[in-house]
Amino acid sequence: MKRLFVLLAAALGLSAGAGACGSAEPDPYRFDGSISRDVLDRYLSRAVTMSEFLTVDPYCNDGTYPDKEADVEFIRNTGAKFIGRAIYRWGDEKALAEPDFWAGAEALIDRVHAFDPDVIFQAATFEAVYREVGEVPVPAWAFEALGLPVEERCFDYAQMLDPGGKYVDQWGPGASVPDITRVETQLWFMFLIGSYVDIGVEAVHLGQVYLIGMNDRGWQTWDSFLKKVRARVCPRARRHFVLFDAHTGSRGMMVGDRSLIDFNSFPLRIKEVPEKPMECVLEAGHIDAVYGKSPGCVTPSGWRCDALPYLVEFDNFGVSDHPGEADLSDHYVWGYDEITWFYLQEPDARRAWLRYAYGWLRENDPNGHLEMPGARVVSATAGGPAFLCRAVAQSDRVPYGMGIEETIRELWLGK
Repeated sequence: MKRLFVLLAAALGLSAGAGACGSAEPDPYRFDGSISRDVLDRYLSRAVTMSEFLTVDPYCNDGTYPDKEADVEFIRNTGAKFIGRAIYRWGDEKALAEPDFWAGAEALIDRVHAFDPDVIFQAATFEAVYREVGEVPVPAWAFEALGLPVEERCFDYAQMLDPGGKYVDQWGPGASVPDITRVETQLWFMFLIGSYVDIGVEAVHLGQVYLIGMNDRGWQTWDSFLKKVRARVCPRARRHFVLFDAHTGSRGMMVGDRSLIDFNSFPLRIKEVPEKPMECVLEAGHIDAVYGKSPGCVTPSGWRCDALPYLVEFDNFGVSDHPGEADLSDHYVWGYDEITWFYLQEPDARRAWLRYAYGWLRENDPNGHLEMPGARVVSATAGGPAFLCRAVAQSDRVPYGMGIEETIRELWLGK
């Protein structure tokens, strides 16, 4: 009933909270069938990474995720509108064959949409596929969406890989980068994206598309595939449109002047200050930072821009062999990934640096938006356990809380 009301309200040009007389102000987050630059910027300006928020225990990739209610209230309190990386698989794909995996995620989406139907949840399809895909049945609709004969079988891991062995076992034995030019990979991604959209997801991060596109010349396969994906999922989406982004940096994902993605995304690329231990800044031109370099294009919604809007996020990729040491030539931050470095700061330092980064980006490149760290995997020691840090306050139920919720709220309210 709620979703029907939202769609009806959108059709009438009302916000979801408008009364029968239509006296409420138009919804600044309204879109249907496409998205304008202004509305997209509003969403990206309220973006927060909340890794696996929609994934219920025992299906989380990186340990347990207790007290989801605290993060539901975080979304309500801060006014977050774009919930990034909210559901995905990096291995352990057999969970996708479990009805409770999907039911738990849909229940959380409905829980949030009950108080804010404008919120967008983002799923992710990454540059990793494991042998466990062989335990997941291929639904008939995935074959049909690609114009393939329907078969009764599970996914075939071997058929997703580069025949020459490129990036095979990239992430360990039986864990490889899928090749988008392989039909089985397209079938896999169609299944993932379509399934996520069917539970209420409205955005999908495509990961490192250059790795997945290892054999794709001129984005021909990606272009054809994404057209088929949009044809399948957009009519079924809550607002008849799905946002796609990827880690493309300054190169973008371009066919001529046409962008295949709706917005760009990239790590912050935090720069160390070697003479001041554990201190860092942002700087245009540091390594491959995207600041000032997001390409101009025509977007999938049809509008032209001089620079595709983008998000920068606190990346996570593990700890180096030199923790605590500066090296301006690599992507580590004092030997840690970006979110781990941030988590290791004292609470007041975290809040101050968040304010600094938010202000720096607004001053130096208004096309970019800081994706706040709401929940992100931290790796504090090499070979040690990973855990989920969260923006909410530390508590017995949330031992790795960072206490930055009110800072995020204040920044978004302009305080």
